[in-house]
Parts: sequence; structure tokens; C-alpha cells
Amino acid sequence: MAKATVFIDGESGTTGLGIRERLGALPDIAVKSLPAERRRDPAARRDIMAEVDLIVLCLPDDAAKESAAMAASLGNAAPKVLDASTAHRVDPDWTYGFAEMLPGQADRIAQAKRVANPGCYPTGGIGLIRPLVDAGLLPADYPLTINAVSGYSGGGKAMIQAHETTHGPAFELYALSLVHKHIPETQLYGGLSRRPIFVPSVGHYRQGMLVSIPLHLDALPGKPTGADLHAALEARYAGCDLVRVLPPPANGKLEPEALNDTDRLELYVAANETHRQAVLVARLDNLGKGASGAAVQNIALMLGLHTGVGRREAVDA
Repeated sequence: MAKATVFIDGESGTTGLGIRERLGALPDIAVKSLPAERRRDPAARRDIMAEVDLIVLCLPDDAAKESAAMAASLGNAAPKVLDASTAHRVDPDWTYGFAEMLPGQADRIAQAKRVANPGCYPTGGIGLIRPLVDAGLLPADYPLTINAVSGYSGGGKAMIQAHETTHGPAFELYALSLVHKHIPETQLYGGLSRRPIFVPSVGHYRQGMLVSIPLHLDALPGKPTGADLHAALEARYAGCDLVRVLPPPANGKLEPEALNDTDRLELYVAANETHRQAVLVARLDNLGKGASGAAVQNIALMLGLHTGVGRREAVDA
């Protein structure tokens, strides 16, 4: 049986390298590449697109749009496309590649010709928010604040170089203009009608991420308990192999690097019923479930390979 073929357009970046490494471990997929001197040659890129089953776009947004248009121009010979950039994440003509977001989402990804890979921060935020909105526990117009910290590998080549050569700051907040490219997809797929406040930060460590959302329980409809929020998350992700809803740690601490080099997503509800407050927390590897791991999960679904990955068991049938 012939292997499925994949071309990574922009394979030299952090996400592209991570995808290539992961695909190398899958026996049913062959990765095709262009020589370094031809990677900017439009004719060479178009020719290789016509030869493969799927292309992955690991490019800046404008370049990703150009590459997607080039692939579409092939007509019946056009490959499937997975875009790892921000360019198409809220485009209604593209399927959002968070396989566990909704029942049936993995099947929608499997059937799609064009899929937008989620951002790392939104994976944690949407993973926490959407089940609670759907369950009626969190109003769509609730004034949410989302706080997050990531390792510096999520910031691209310049940030990686700064931290690995001059060590960079121990910790810094950024996007204090309250504008960040991940907000639109978080709002849309979180099911929110009110734009959330998003406060990202970077620590001086390579990878690993925590996304946290504080809540006043008495400000929510029906004044739910922390156990109610936990149960809603458990109900949404029952049967998912990569997403786990866990009890909060007994010592009251969570560190961001525990899931490094995995493709898992962990969700927590830490609540204080005396003070009627809670904090929702998502933990993931920003290079795993937050980027390359999610991409390879989507590639497998789109190519009809390893179809158990990211799907739900019979509990959600």
C-alpha cells in the first residue's frame, strides 16, 4: 500500500521542524521536500504541491494565504491543506482543527479539504470555555479575563534567539495593548459574544504552557459550584484520548513543563467554595498539543490514518 505524501511549506521553522520530526515516526506517511535553494521558487513549490496528498503551511500569514491560493489553483489536482498560521482560523471556509472541541469535530476535520490548526493559547482557553458556555454555566457575554504563560519557544525565532543567547528576562507580560492575534479564534470558537481580555506572558524556559481563567461563582447563572464546572468539562471530554479533566493538585500548585514533549491537554477546576471563587486552568506543551502535535493529529485525520487519534469513544456516539 502506497504511503500518503506530505509537503511542509516552511519546514525550517520551529513548528515545521516539529511536524517533520513527528511525521518521521509514522510509517504510513512520506514527507517530500524541496532543496533549500528551490524553496522560494513558485514553480517548484507548485509542482511539488501537485504531487502530494496534503500540504502543511508553516508560514507567516500573508505567505500562507499565497500558498493556499497556489494550492487551490491546481483544481482537481489540489492537495488537502493544513494551515498552521493564523491566516485562516476564523475563515468560515476552513475547518477549525481542534479535534476534541465538539462531538463530531474530528469527523469534520477528517472530511475537510482545508483545516486551520489552532493556536496554542486558544487550545487551552477554548478547551476550558466552550463546554461551560454550551452547558449554560458560563454566559456568552461574561466579562472573561484569560491569563497565560508560555515558554519562549512559542515566540518565534527572534524570541528564541534572545533567550538562548542573552538569556532574556525571567518573566514578562506582553500584548498589553490588549490586542493579540489569538483573541478572534478564542472568542469565536469559545462561543463568546463579548471579547475577552487576554493577558499573555513568557517565562525564561523553553516550552510548556498554563492558561488560567478566574471566575466569581456567584456571578454565574445558577451559582454553580466548582464540582459543577468540573462535571461539565468531564462530560465534554469523556472518551477523548488526549484531553483529561483532572482534580486540582493537593498542594495547590501547577507548573507549566509537566506535559513537555507530549500531545496531551490537561484541564483543572480549582475552587474555593467558602469564597465562591474558582480558577480554570489548562496545561499543555505549546509545541505539542499547542502546535506540531495538534498538526500531526489533524494530518492523520485528514489522510484517514490512525483514525482513533483525537476521536471519541462510543460514549459520545
